[in-house]
Amino acid sequence: MSATTAVPDRSQSLASTSAHAAEPKRHSAAVRLTHWLTTIAFIALLVTGGEITLSHPRFYWSETGNVNMHPWLNLHLPSSRPMVPTGYGYVLPDQNGWSRYLHFQAAWVAVGTGLFYLLFGLFRGHFRRNLVPASSDLSMKAIGVSLMRHLRFERPTADEAWSYNVLQRLSYLAVIFILFPLMIWTGLAMSFGFTSAVPLSVRLLGGHQTARSIHFIVTALLVLFLLVHVVMIFIAGFRTRMRAMITGRAIPPTEGL
Repeated sequence: MSATTAVPDRSQSLASTSAHAAEPKRHSAAVRLTHWLTTIAFIALLVTGGEITLSHPRFYWSETGNVNMHPWLNLHLPSSRPMVPTGYGYVLPDQNGWSRYLHFQAAWVAVGTGLFYLLFGLFRGHFRRNLVPASSDLSMKAIGVSLMRHLRFERPTADEAWSYNVLQRLSYLAVIFILFPLMIWTGLAMSFGFTSAVPLSVRLLGGHQTARSIHFIVTALLVLFLLVHVVMIFIAGFRTRMRAMITGRAIPPTEGL
């Protein structure tokens, strides 16, 4: 009794492999790498920054600020420093040692990753091609339509799986070119070692306490951006969006119809 075994066609296998390799990527390797490095660094900065804030959960303007001054913002949280009157009957464990060290290290990871992404985006045309909106998309009508779709939590179209809409483009540009640079600037301006060498960095902001307040406000805006970003990922399709940011693959609009 004889049996025949089907031998796979080598030409078909090579053609399939070649087509798969030539498939366009939704996100390049550089974008995916910087995205995840920035995510890890930002989470580390957020956790350690929260620990640092607990040493004095009050914010002031100008150069100085202390418990004898009226803050513009009091977070009403327990403190890790006994000299800060918070109204609570206890003091949190002081975690400033490790948190400041890790905050500093994570900040350098974020800065280095950001510089690499900035150079990549400028020289490889990533910003111009993927983030700068077309002039026709900047009309009030187009922005209003996109805003209403977001407020209704509408699922993105097949085309938006392969590109960003106008609100995404504007928000990403604001984060990249306004919020992150301001975060780095205010962070450096809070360092007395840095400001002793570059005093203008803190003078332009109005003082160390102003730099700390702006740093906190920018952090709040970035957290808000992150929350909206995560919510929209779930609405658009978590598995599809995560696969695109991990492997770079996404379904082109012509294939999703």
